[in-house]
Amino acid sequence: MHPPRIWRAAILVSGGGTNALNLIRASRSGEIPVAVAAVIAHRSDIPAVERCRAAGIEPIIVPLPAGDEASDAIDATLRGVGTELVLLAGYLRHFRLGPWGGRTLNIHPALLPAFGGRGMFGEQVHAAVLQSGARESGCTVHVVDDQYDHGATIIQRRVPVLDSDTPKTLAARVQLEESAAYCEAIRLWTSRQHAHA
Repeated sequence: MHPPRIWRAAILVSGGGTNALNLIRASRSGEIPVAVAAVIAHRSDIPAVERCRAAGIEPIIVPLPAGDEASDAIDATLRGVGTELVLLAGYLRHFRLGPWGGRTLNIHPALLPAFGGRGMFGEQVHAAVLQSGARESGCTVHVVDDQYDHGATIIQRRVPVLDSDTPKTLAARVQLEESAAYCEAIRLWTSRQHAHA
């Protein structure tokens, strides 16, 4: 039996870095068939950068001016590290798919298609869930297409919404599921690629 193929992945971050750190840990432990080739951020002053440095990975900072130059710079960086799989981990800028179509995954802190789209990120998502009266929430890992929080769902994990919840408490409960969900989705995606090879 052949050892599993290891995919070279780049993680794009914009925020706290929790999902990025979980992916790095899972990569190092062999929980997912991925080697983290790079962590990419568009600013050096976000918590994710400091936390990844502390974990032993120096993020690549790619400043994002307006327009396609930004996407060109991201593409060049991804190619430069031999990226095969792009993992968006709290990445809040529009990602131009181009050559990465079909091999870019994203995690969203709600049960898509509800509570997704432009401007729906972080605690705003959880506040909207609570305001709607929904009795459950969760997270979704999906293949990225050219629309925000759209594209084929790979996996969802669900959590109850409690009467006592605030956006912070709901966020914490969803976040507990995100690490397992992203890892499971990566295993599913890579096994499908292997099956179609």
